[in-house]
Amino acid sequence: MANLNMVQAINLALIQEMEKDPRVLLLGEDVGANGGVFRVTEGLQKRFGEKRVVDTPLAESGIIGTAIGLAMGGLRPVPEIQFDGFLGPAYDQICSHAARMRTRTRGAFPVPLTIRIPVGGGIHAPELHSDSPEAIYAHTPGLKVVMPSSPYDAKGLLIASIRDPDPVMFFEPKRIYRAFREEVPEDEYVLPIGKARTVCEGNELTIVSWGASVVQCMQAIEKSGKDIELIDLRTIYPIDIDAIEESVKKTGRCVVVHEAPLTCGFGAEISARIMERCFLHLEAPVQRVSGFDTIMPYYKLELDYMPDASRIGRAIDDVMAY
Repeated sequence: MANLNMVQAINLALIQEMEKDPRVLLLGEDVGANGGVFRVTEGLQKRFGEKRVVDTPLAESGIIGTAIGLAMGGLRPVPEIQFDGFLGPAYDQICSHAARMRTRTRGAFPVPLTIRIPVGGGIHAPELHSDSPEAIYAHTPGLKVVMPSSPYDAKGLLIASIRDPDPVMFFEPKRIYRAFREEVPEDEYVLPIGKARTVCEGNELTIVSWGASVVQCMQAIEKSGKDIELIDLRTIYPIDIDAIEESVKKTGRCVVVHEAPLTCGFGAEISARIMERCFLHLEAPVQRVSGFDTIMPYYKLELDYMPDASRIGRAIDDVMAY
């Protein structure tokens, strides 16, 4: 076992998949010589050469369009979009082409493409560098959407994503890139896409979360003194609704926590599915704790925007007291 942070775990996953499969290549802005803006791909161009770790122009549509062609041609590209807010120029390529190509060609041309995107706030970045757009892409048929909350999960889920025959949006919560370390197997391993993780078990209330918010949920649970079960989705789509249903039917109460804005955030989908499947088991309405329906503020107010242990704790108290 190695004691790694998330950056190191992702780097190791890329190394192992590139060594194992010559079809895997990386492309993106500054991913080669500089090792990426967060140094996630550091050392990979030197190790694998400029033909497999490609520095591209600042052109997100071109990066993804090129990667789609490479994937259709039999390779397994892993493009990086440098920041979440830069996905806009690539939206058409992702949602109109990558997501639809398998259906459009009746299965003749799958698109085994893994798009890596640092996501979310918490690092005092400027505008267009701190968004959480996972719900947009979960709403797009043909895409899988993954967001790990730990180094161990990041490695196993990234390997699974690269090996998947369809396009995967792999969101990496930049707030916890280097926030903590944990034991990560040095050998390759795969975590299945679409399977949630029960972080801690409990009987009084269920919290459902993903990405960096899982860390804040754990802090809130420790402070609450209550018997709470925490479900980390790991994969936004496909969603492991069975894990959520089983937990909510046991506890009768649920709080959903995410960093994205409230309106049409993925928490709304989870709340609706809980109502459809668990209505007669609920002791209180499902409550959501999220970012606000505003553009992510600049760094002075950034931490006030994102859910923290205090806001999550108040939601826990409200649901328990209902």
